[in-house]
Amino acid sequence: MTGVQDDIQKEFDRGEQARARGNEGQARVCARRAAGIAIRDYLTRKGIRPPGTSAIDLLNLLKDDPLLSPDLKLIVDHLTLRVTEEFKLPVDIDLLEEAKTLCNRLMK
Repeated sequence: MTGVQDDIQKEFDRGEQARARGNEGQARVCARRAAGIAIRDYLTRKGIRPPGTSAIDLLNLLKDDPLLSPDLKLIVDHLTLRVTEEFKLPVDIDLLEEAKTLCNRLMK
């Protein structure tokens, strides 16, 4: 495993631990951070110097990638959704699983 893959796995491990404690909000944060790490690596490999370090900024930047498949664009959309006033996502999705899919595809 590369350092990047290790960093991504650490975020997913933290996310699973947060979910096990009933802290879904923290699990979402970890999913987004893992995606941010993969996006930064993906852009760097494409010769693009990613601006800033915020996972949300990187997700928003990736949304505009014309080479991104529609299914990955949907995952990026889900990862940038705002929670409701009850701190729930407006759709029933598993951001950890979706982020894993995004990371796996971007790391190839």
